[in-house]
Amino acid sequence: MSGMHSTAIPTVSSRYPAKFRGVNLGSWLVLESWMTPDVFQGTDAVDQWTFDSTDGAEAKLHQHWSTYITEGDFSNMSSWGINAVRIPIGYWAYNNSGTPYISGADAYLEKALGWARQNGIWVMIDCHGSPGSQNGAEHSGHAGAVSWQSDDNLQLSIAVLQTIAAKYGAMQYADVVMGIELVNEPKIGSDANSLATTQAWAAQAYHAVRATAESKALYILHHDGFTGVQSWVSVGVELNSNISSSSSDGDQGTFALDLHLYQNQDAADKSLTLDQHIAKACAYPTTDILLPSNTSTATLPLFVGEFSAQISITNTTDGIWTPDLVDGTRKFFEAQMDAFEHSSRGWFVWSLKQGGDTGAWSLEAIMENVYGSDVISKRKYPGICPFG
Repeated sequence: MSGMHSTAIPTVSSRYPAKFRGVNLGSWLVLESWMTPDVFQGTDAVDQWTFDSTDGAEAKLHQHWSTYITEGDFSNMSSWGINAVRIPIGYWAYNNSGTPYISGADAYLEKALGWARQNGIWVMIDCHGSPGSQNGAEHSGHAGAVSWQSDDNLQLSIAVLQTIAAKYGAMQYADVVMGIELVNEPKIGSDANSLATTQAWAAQAYHAVRATAESKALYILHHDGFTGVQSWVSVGVELNSNISSSSSDGDQGTFALDLHLYQNQDAADKSLTLDQHIAKACAYPTTDILLPSNTSTATLPLFVGEFSAQISITNTTDGIWTPDLVDGTRKFFEAQMDAFEHSSRGWFVWSLKQGGDTGAWSLEAIMENVYGSDVISKRKYPGICPFG
């Protein structure tokens, strides 16, 4: 693979692959109406909080949980060359006290770990929805106000993470669970969460999870809150200062940073040509995933926990994959993967499925329509990014 530098990889555990090539299981255990509108059909629910309050919600949830992601999906992912999945789950799976949330998702996460193990796939457990909502977005479980940083909610967050760490950080899962993500996309700003409070909480939560987990080989991840790598270097240096990049004994517990790099969210991105999208992706190692020259990836390992091959140029609204659409999607996807494998521990595309959609938001659709019989590491456009 052009541009891969094995010497820059922090050896947290010799059992892990050189690069994680993963996919998110979005809208499975945390609902998102735009991804699975059929689940919301016949309700006026706008998020998990309101959905779980509707008549028949529990039966609908169990139907969705048991059919949307199955053992066969893990077999398919393995055949594509996927070696990891990121599984979003809400805090309410472990403590729904005082909320309308319906518990029960953890049993399906547990099933997924068995399927992952059977297919040689690593799992990152992502606490996607935190108490009080960390961002006010639907995908936190509760759209609206951002109330995560009350003292009670921050402590409840840690208690839930300790529950997850006690169960899935046990040695019986050390062959399949590679990481636990503390919080997903916390909104930083004067109308939301304080960066300083978020950083202090990250350190507290990291120590709590690491102390609770029996397996010390786990990555303990935190999303950057879209503030950039530079904002988190000092946190990583402090938490990982006792970890040697040359250690291979597996007895490590590394704090890592999760970055989400989409090119389909901002208005400026929508005006880019395909070549400009590719150039932006190829520049990631010198922009969004650039560490300071005095900081190594052993000090602060980076993951790209979400990205997409979906841009306006690589979009099918009618389900028809024209030759230009196939080529454009593949070029852009390969450029992103090359950049991420050049400068991070790995990537997780969003998402495996998007309801009945056959567009580039769905890795299933990409593998069927763009890759065919090729595995995901097969490069049709090798060297599309010019880095060394």
